[in-house]
Amino acid sequence: MNAAPAGAAPSLSARARAIGADIAARHAEAVDRESRFPTEAFDALRRERLLGAMVPTELGGGGASLFEVAAACHALARGCASTGMIYAMHQIQVACLVNHGSNGWHRELMARMAAEQLLLGSATTEAETGGDIRNSVCAVEADQGTGEGRFTLAKNASVISYGDQSDVILVTARRNPDAPSSDQVLVVLTRDDYRLEKTTLWDAMGMRGTCSDGYRLEAAGVTDQILPLAYADLSAQTMLPVTHILWSSTWLGIAADAVSRARAFVRSEARRKPGTTPACAVRLAEATAKLQQMKTVILTAIRQYELACGSPELLTTLSFATAMGTLKVTTSELVREVVEAAIRTCGLAGYRNDTPYSLGRHLRDAHSAALMIGNDRIMSHIATQLLVQRDGSGPFE
Repeated sequence: MNAAPAGAAPSLSARARAIGADIAARHAEAVDRESRFPTEAFDALRRERLLGAMVPTELGGGGASLFEVAAACHALARGCASTGMIYAMHQIQVACLVNHGSNGWHRELMARMAAEQLLLGSATTEAETGGDIRNSVCAVEADQGTGEGRFTLAKNASVISYGDQSDVILVTARRNPDAPSSDQVLVVLTRDDYRLEKTTLWDAMGMRGTCSDGYRLEAAGVTDQILPLAYADLSAQTMLPVTHILWSSTWLGIAADAVSRARAFVRSEARRKPGTTPACAVRLAEATAKLQQMKTVILTAIRQYELACGSPELLTTLSFATAMGTLKVTTSELVREVVEAAIRTCGLAGYRNDTPYSLGRHLRDAHSAALMIGNDRIMSHIATQLLVQRDGSGPFE
């Protein structure tokens, strides 16, 4: 990216890069070791007003594009993968609210988000559905006891990442108790609307700072809090593509830092034996090529999304959904391959936990990528789509 003109405020990506390198990276080992929320990084993000980056400027936000937010996720994840992932998950929810929250309640909340730098989480999975986010047991129930226009809901959420730290949670639920499990809506709940009872703790191999505990959530609110568009359409138009783009950008940050450490190791070896190219440089070249492949597919996906924005017809085509699903599968596999190639480059220096080239945390974090909405589930869905998808000449065929 080009540098900002003299006197201009630093860009979103520049501010995220500074926080990632100066703060998130400094605390990344402790966040991982203690499986704790990256408080220091998010205090800094609030100070820089980066939590409201995607909120429209007329509501006090930054009006940032998806490309700018993707660059910020990448920059933060280079320092701490959990910080980058939490920021990505927050912005995914912001995008859903910005794109589909049109009434006064939603706009007032967006203004609060920008002014107070609220952190948004989501509750889309349920213990009863085995992680299938497109089906819900939980249902919105009209509250007959307190007058018209109010509802209650109860959800046994197998995961609510950073639930303890969230100020707002977007919750999937059946439209009403008589609706089929796939007839879902997205409900926006502020901290005053819900109560959380922790049911499981997040003790995972990687992404430990996301604090993805399980909860029983009970809530009550007014019907204006429910986003009007059916969740299936909202997911196709916003949540699915934005999720895969921002997750992929976060994984790119992990991969980029791994390659940076491998490059530093190769340079140290070259200085130790002047005039020779270290044998491990071949592995570095392999890692760099895969990193470049990741960048290319992410930039292509962002461009596809930008071309389709504002057109529900394009955003809901099978070919667009296939492109976004393929993006997720491709980058989630590549991040692991890049980190593994970087470890092979550094040898024992990358395998050990006590060297500047250590890559154990990167590898553990990278392994989460294929499991967040499992790749097998996505590929099975793509295979079904391909059976009914017509050959065409549209922009995504």
